[in-house]
Amino acid sequence: MTTEATPAATPDDRPLNTVDALVQLSFLTQRVLSLTGAEHDLSVVQIRLLGILRDRQAGMLELGGHLGLDKSSMTGLVTRAEKRGLVRRSPSPHDGRAVLVSLTPLGRRLTADCTAEITRRLTALTDRLTAPQRDRLTELATALLDAPAAG
Repeated sequence: MTTEATPAATPDDRPLNTVDALVQLSFLTQRVLSLTGAEHDLSVVQIRLLGILRDRQAGMLELGGHLGLDKSSMTGLVTRAEKRGLVRRSPSPHDGRAVLVSLTPLGRRLTADCTAEITRRLTALTDRLTAPQRDRLTELATALLDAPAAG
């Protein structure tokens, strides 16, 4: 496990506006996901798959919608995770043609480990904020996430 520091932004690197700030924050978050994934031989998409499945089982179509993947890409992603023993497929009780995907015990352990590491890294970033600022950040991020997706 690495303990890398995030360098402070220089005046030239600071966001120019809200869009720039959101894009830079997205890059920082993606870096945390990538570093964590690399430590566990997982891609960011595989981490997202495990994250979606941590509290539910889901159909392939639903997973593809969450991940923005077409049917063949989704099948390949699940097949690779299944070969590693992280997920299992089972027939849907409601639709004989559909397949549900869920975590295996190994997948649950790996998901918990990744979640803890991502939480540690992102918490380290937000520790420089006061408690009211963190609450406000959560409130604003939730408002953005609740808004209709931009097309």
